[in-house]
Amino acid sequence: MKNYRISLPEQVRMPIAIWALTLSVFAIGTTEVVMIGLLPTIAKEFSISTASAGWLVTAYAIGVAIGGPVLTAFTHHLQRKKLLLILMLLFVTSNSIAAISSGFALLIFARVLSGVAHGVFVGIGANIASSIVAKEKRATAISIMFTGLTVAMVTGVPLGTYIGQHLGWRFTFAGVAAVGFFCLLANRFWLPNNIQQGKPIALKDQLNLWRKKSILIGFSLTLFSFAALFGTFTYLSPILADISGFSENQITLILLLYGVAVAFGNLLGGKFSNTNPAKTLAVLFGILLFTFGLMFLGLPYKIPALVLVAVMGVAGFACVPGMQLYVIQLSEKYLAGTEDVTSVLNISAFNIGIALGSSLGGILISSTLGLLSISLMSAVFSLIAILMAILSIQLEK
Repeated sequence: MKNYRISLPEQVRMPIAIWALTLSVFAIGTTEVVMIGLLPTIAKEFSISTASAGWLVTAYAIGVAIGGPVLTAFTHHLQRKKLLLILMLLFVTSNSIAAISSGFALLIFARVLSGVAHGVFVGIGANIASSIVAKEKRATAISIMFTGLTVAMVTGVPLGTYIGQHLGWRFTFAGVAAVGFFCLLANRFWLPNNIQQGKPIALKDQLNLWRKKSILIGFSLTLFSFAALFGTFTYLSPILADISGFSENQITLILLLYGVAVAFGNLLGGKFSNTNPAKTLAVLFGILLFTFGLMFLGLPYKIPALVLVAVMGVAGFACVPGMQLYVIQLSEKYLAGTEDVTSVLNISAFNIGIALGSSLGGILISSTLGLLSISLMSAVFSLIAILMAILSIQLEK
């Protein structure tokens, strides 16, 4: 694996550096998922359907999926701290553009830029986090960094949704830009200056990743599980309003509940994925399949809906540390030196899954099948993820 080890005096500072990464992921996570709560508000302002507004989620995912790997390939020579600072500056700029957007097209553009910053920052940050701890704690280290995302679910999303509903969605993005600027300063002062990196990997060697069956299957676990998760989560607000019968204020509280579930699931997943992430993932995918199947029956009833949303959050985000660690392990095994690229590509796989789930979900709710059919789509994606996990386990034996 690429060596990010630093000298002993700097190791004392690493916990502070990890907090800088965590704060940054909090800001990035907020701008990514706050859109879930803002879709109805934005759709109303631009006089478009909820399905059309869902393209704001898809556009972000496309920015991560395509822009992230491309930018990584062409910035491999940059010192890691300098690159992360540039990415946070791009993040602040893109959210500022979103805050002043007067048209839907400009807002789409801003979302794509945010996605590009997301893909590279989170991918490289996860690789750094997993490199500075003992081998048996790598998934835990990644889960700590991704705690920023779970805190975003707990606080950022409900708060951003509340601000968007009462002050306007532009104030939400302005607030995210302000938080991003603070994160830029945190990275500037808290990250060590001498983070080492391995030899630059030639572009042709990076492309060899696509020839490794095991690594591609590892990416597929991420893609299909997040297509399942975000296929439903993207339209959670209209589902809870139209199917379950919750009010706007109640939905804000439910998003808070979901965020707590996500935080718990992320930490739990980090703990259980340290030793055998592939088997842990297979079990979690099974729980997701069962949950989405029950959603088709239980969403029209408020109490079952609350329970199922919480289980979806726990199981869905318990997968994240294991999936990120698993692809890093596979890249170490089959193409050592490409861990940065592999990590970023897996972040892309997350967001290709989000784009796939959200876009297909938009098609479903625009058809005669309606909102409730989305849970069945998520169940199908969960089943595919289980099959790919079993295939990967057998292949690695």
